Amino acid sequence: MRSLSFFSSNQNPSALKGVGFGVSAYLMWGCFPLFFALFEGVPAWEVLIHRVIWACGFLAIVITLLQRWSPVKAALREPQRLGRVLACALLISFNWGLYIYAVSSHQVLQASLGYFLTPLVNVALALVVLRERITALQTVSVVLAVIAIVVQLVALGELPWISLTLALTFGSYGLLRKQVMLDGLSGLFVETLLLLPLGLLAFGWLSASGNSHFGETSRQTWLLIASGMITAMPLLAFAGAARRLRLSTLGFLLYINPTLQFLIALFVFREPLNQIQLISFVMIWTGLLLYIWSAWQSRPRPTASATPMR
Repeated sequence: MRSLSFFSSNQNPSALKGVGFGVSAYLMWGCFPLFFALFEGVPAWEVLIHRVIWACGFLAIVITLLQRWSPVKAALREPQRLGRVLACALLISFNWGLYIYAVSSHQVLQASLGYFLTPLVNVALALVVLRERITALQTVSVVLAVIAIVVQLVALGELPWISLTLALTFGSYGLLRKQVMLDGLSGLFVETLLLLPLGLLAFGWLSASGNSHFGETSRQTWLLIASGMITAMPLLAFAGAARRLRLSTLGFLLYINPTLQFLIALFVFREPLNQIQLISFVMIWTGLLLYIWSAWQSRPRPTASATPMR
C-alpha cells in the first residue's frame, strides 16, 4: 500500500531508527542554550576556540573508530580544492561564536528566530545565487519573513541582527557545503582541522597572557573540553538519520531545534517576549508552514512498486 506518512515502519524497518536518530540530533541542538549558559564569565570567543580544538580531537577519535579516514585523506591530498572547505569552516565558526554570544548575553529568542528563518533564507539564496525557480508559496513565505523583519525594524527601531546573521551565515554555509564532496562527519572534521592552527595559536596567546579560563577550575576546564564532544554528538546522530530517512522527514524534524530553543528562552531563561516580537514570530511561523506545505506538495510521489529506502 502507498504510505500517506513521511515514512512507514512496516515498509522500512530502519526508518523508525532513523527518526530516533533525527529526533535525538535536533533535541541535542535544541538544548544547546542550557549547556552554553554554564560558561559564566568566559567570553564567547574563548568558548569558540575550545569548541574548535576539542571538537577536532573528538572527531579524530570517532573517525578512527569508524575507520573513515579515506575521504579525509583524499580531501587533504588535494589542497587546491580546500578553498570552499575553508570558507565553510569560517562561516560555521562565526555562526558558532555568535550563537554562544547570544546565549551568554541572554538573547536566545533571537537565536531561535535565526534558526526559524534559516529555511526561508535558503529559499532566498536559491533564488538569488543559484537562479533557481521557486514556487508561489515559497515566494510568499520569503515575503512574510521580510515583512516580519521590517516590522521589528520599524516598531522597535532596531534590526534583529543576531537572528539575521545566524540565518545568513548558516544558510550560506549550507549553500557552500553542498559543493563540497565530503560527508557530514568527514566534512566537519576537515573544517575544524583547518581552523585548528588558529585555535591553538589563540589558546597559546590566552595562556601566555594569563587570560585563559582553561585550568582555572576543574568545572570550567571540563566544560570547555566537553564543548567539543557536545558539538560532534548531534552531527553523528544526524548522520545516522540522514542515511535512513527521506529529506522531507528530516526537514520536518528540523523545527524541533528552534522550537525547543524558543521554549527554553521563555520558560527557563525568562526572556521577555513583547507584542511586536510575537507578531514577527507568528509571521515567520506562517511563512514556514507555507514552505513546508509547498515542499510536501512538490515531493516525489511513491509508486506501488517502489523499493523501500535502506
